Amino acid sequence: MAKFGRKNKTEPAISTASLPDIVFMLLFFFMVTTVLRETDIKLEQRLPKATQLQKIEKKSLVSYIYVGKPKNSQTYGADPKVQLNDAIITSVDLIPDFISKERAKLTEAERDQITISLKVDSETKMGILTDVKLQLREADARKVNYATVKDSKR
Repeated sequence: MAKFGRKNKTEPAISTASLPDIVFMLLFFFMVTTVLRETDIKLEQRLPKATQLQKIEKKSLVSYIYVGKPKNSQTYGADPKVQLNDAIITSVDLIPDFISKERAKLTEAERDQITISLKVDSETKMGILTDVKLQLREADARKVNYATVKDSKR
């Protein structure tokens, strides 16, 4: 009887020639789909600390109002100001117009689900915040969120 020798079959290595193409496709995908910060914050933002936080589910339904002292006090003064998107407003009476424009950007079903997130500097006095809340009430924006940072001490 003849003996048949076993041939050592080595499997060919996986070709890595297309690997750079895949990496660049992923890079371009993430570059196109990533949303960069849309708002340039012109106010000081030292947010207060809190222990019990909840994460916002749909960030597309959130509009931000910033309250605090201006970073550039020579241009805007030292008093606390309100910023809507990229503009510092002179009067809180402009807030209802801002809310109506933000609602107009949403679909009909999402308009009543809009959340206003107040990012208020921890050193800001309550007077301007009360004025902002009254204007939000007039604009029928009753879903209000106060932005905070997590307190690591507890």
